[in-house]
Amino acid sequence: MYHIAVHFDIEPEHREEFIAAALQDGRDSGANEPGTRRFELIVDEENPNRFYLNEAYDDLDAFNVHADGPYFKRFFALIGDYAEGPTWLIRGTTVLDDAHA
Repeated sequence: MYHIAVHFDIEPEHREEFIAAALQDGRDSGANEPGTRRFELIVDEENPNRFYLNEAYDDLDAFNVHADGPYFKRFFALIGDYAEGPTWLIRGTTVLDDAHA
């Protein structure tokens, strides 16, 4: 499984707008992109204007389908004027423990 995590810093007056855009992106991607496995929006416990996206895909190709798709593009079109980010935190593939499979 391919994982990514990023964060965005949002201007306080656009907080609810960002939340709505991110959640819509997650709903649409999960419903219409077969390789999308997890799409979580997380607010920072100390900074209410910092949000994390924690996402999982079948593989890198599935993430690329998402990144080239209409939901991703719409999300960035909506938030582009007020969001700082994405700041990449992780990009990588799960390492499986075959001994515990």
